[in-house]
Amino acid sequence: MHAKTLIRAFGSVVVVTGLSAGQQNGATADDPARTLVERLDLDRYKATIKALAQFGDRRQGTDRNRAAVDWIEAQLTSYGCATERHRYAYNPPPPQPQQGRAGGPPGPVIASGEIRPGQGGSRLRGITRPTGANNNPEAQPDPTLRALNAQPSAPGPREQVYCTTVGTTRPDEMYIVGAHMDGIGWGEAANDNASGTALVMELARVFSGPAVRTGRSIRFVLWNNEETGLNGARAYVEDRAPLQGREDPPGSGRYPEPRWLGMIQHDMMLWDHGMPRADGTLSPEQRPEADVNIEFQSASTRADEAMRLAFVFRDANEKYATDYPAAVGSHMTNTDSTPFMDLVPAISLRENERGMHTGAGWNPHWHQPTDRYTTYSDNDFRLGLNAAQTTLAAIAQLAGATLKK
Repeated sequence: MHAKTLIRAFGSVVVVTGLSAGQQNGATADDPARTLVERLDLDRYKATIKALAQFGDRRQGTDRNRAAVDWIEAQLTSYGCATERHRYAYNPPPPQPQQGRAGGPPGPVIASGEIRPGQGGSRLRGITRPTGANNNPEAQPDPTLRALNAQPSAPGPREQVYCTTVGTTRPDEMYIVGAHMDGIGWGEAANDNASGTALVMELARVFSGPAVRTGRSIRFVLWNNEETGLNGARAYVEDRAPLQGREDPPGSGRYPEPRWLGMIQHDMMLWDHGMPRADGTLSPEQRPEADVNIEFQSASTRADEAMRLAFVFRDANEKYATDYPAAVGSHMTNTDSTPFMDLVPAISLRENERGMHTGAGWNPHWHQPTDRYTTYSDNDFRLGLNAAQTTLAAIAQLAGATLKK
């Protein structure tokens, strides 16, 4: 289906014009999306992930988490993207005993019923690998990192930072581009989710360039408390959904919470090494057929619109991504787009199918001490960069990006 038709179908006012056959097959001199994609850089992307890894696992409710929030805000400000903080409180009930992997720590928080561990979970010959979240500090062999991650989480006030590029013609309408910045596992949370955080920060940098304009607003959000059950995103939806589209003060042309047109989440971007072998081990190399997974939730209220949005992103990947293709799936789950999915078309970009692959043990570093910057190769980092190219190109078209000459 043609990109223009898709954009009209899920309710946005059409800004993107139809693409001719010549445009679909290559770059043009007046293609802002192409120019913006070319401003992404693998080394910059890697450097941002590495910088986030220096804060350890960035577990919510700790000093290292708060320091990471401060650092993220300083970086966004340096790009020229106007920052704000959303504040909420996290006061969970006392923890209950949980069952994790045999002899190991409790398993991860499950936010919905789509993760399918165990035999058949991967849909491919039933070969799976145990999954769980490491909460044992002694599993981290690096004493420096173990000490960095030692402070336990405490309940109380929380903050999450975002920045916004304000639309020039429709400031009252907005796309939300997000990733969670907290992690667990006693590693560096490099893939889960510095990889998504760095992606969103790189997009904020590119769209905040001095010559870049967008017709609609774009908000770049770095969620907190994802690992505890999507609490930061849930608090944002609860607090700010009722404020959508209200001009404040009246007549000012300012919209503190523009009307949401779509929510795009990025959660674990690097590791697509395939399913477990028969002996439970995994390939150390990125698989040749690796791809960027674009997911929507077929059970959501806005499923049809979210599906069409997902295919806009797949089309952008086909034209603008340099290395890896994209695949669309219908089982989005356990990520910060979930609280939005009944209110607005919501999708998630990631390395694997969340329920069918990650839940069946395709990623041995998920919530583990081995989730460190040095674990990943350039082929892994490049998968994340291709997801960034995909989202940047799609949002540039949807938001009506132009370059001032």
